[in-house]
Amino acid sequence: MTATDPALTALAQGWCALSLLHGRIEAHIERALQAGHELSVREYSLLDVLSRQHDGVGGHLQMKQVADAVVLSQSATTRLVTRLEDRGLLERYLCPTDRRGIYTDVTEAGLKLLTEARPTNDAALREALDEAATNAELTPLVRVVESLKAPAAALDA
Repeated sequence: MTATDPALTALAQGWCALSLLHGRIEAHIERALQAGHELSVREYSLLDVLSRQHDGVGGHLQMKQVADAVVLSQSATTRLVTRLEDRGLLERYLCPTDRRGIYTDVTEAGLKLLTEARPTNDAALREALDEAATNAELTPLVRVVESLKAPAAALDA
């Protein structure tokens, strides 16, 4: 295959379309969350991921798992956790059974903000998908996104 191979060109065009869709959706949600709740998309995602933790075996996520879930490096995730902790939305504490481990939990204030922001996030996502569906190049990708029923954790498998 050469660089001008039609299959590679089609693959590159598909990737560009997917990247464009993602960028448009993320930018639309970012504006809505910032305007309504002073949250970034990454902050919202982090609060959402951490709010799904539970007590018991496997209930708390390690920082690497959190970083993977919000698609950031571990150092960027740590900085993000620190910013949200400084705002009183998260708290860190030592694991009771392994003093080397540090847990991060969403505070009551963080859960309240997440609950308030969730409808904004969902509406902005719907708006961004509806707008993208008017673009013939993006319409098939929008249909695929809308057809996905699996929770995000299942997509990692």
